[in-house]
Amino acid sequence: MSRVVHKFTRRVPEWQPRVTPVKLDEATPEQLDALKVTPSNTKVSAYVLTLAHDVESLAVRSPLFNAIMYDEGGMSRAERELGAIAASMVNRCIYCAAVHADRHAKLEGSTDVTDKLFADGANADLSARDAAIFAFARKLSEAPPSAGADDVTALREAGLEDAEILDLILSTSLFGWANRLMHVLGDPVRREGSA
Repeated sequence: MSRVVHKFTRRVPEWQPRVTPVKLDEATPEQLDALKVTPSNTKVSAYVLTLAHDVESLAVRSPLFNAIMYDEGGMSRAERELGAIAASMVNRCIYCAAVHADRHAKLEGSTDVTDKLFADGANADLSARDAAIFAFARKLSEAPPSAGADDVTALREAGLEDAEILDLILSTSLFGWANRLMHVLGDPVRREGSA
């Protein structure tokens, strides 16, 4: 038995698709080609296998995801994850929030930021830089027009350069889209008996 997860946590739940994922041993050559590039570059998840039903979109989505989240230069990987976490919290995407909070904690070697965010949300006591990043990403996710010039100024005052601000906008916006796909295509579940 499984239950849908509703609480933010770093413990990544299982993602249970509502649409049957493509089976690798039954995938078309086009699907296999689109599946060559995966977000983690280590495995093909049920989510990516579900997206493989639309080969053209997946063939563009995975390289775009990797470029936004993993490319060298600009904002640090952990800070890009912070943008993803903010978007996922606003959009109540429990699965994405868990995945990216776990990645953030591993990249930083600390759970401090994610513990505070999951306990206190927008009121979390963060460093000036992390607070500015989270506030901007939250506003951008809640209502894009509400993130304006004053927020960009706050990011600059917190030490972000223009290339980092662009990376933040890209990572946050990417997760506005990714969260919506996750919500419609499946559910985060935890097996009974697991904490």
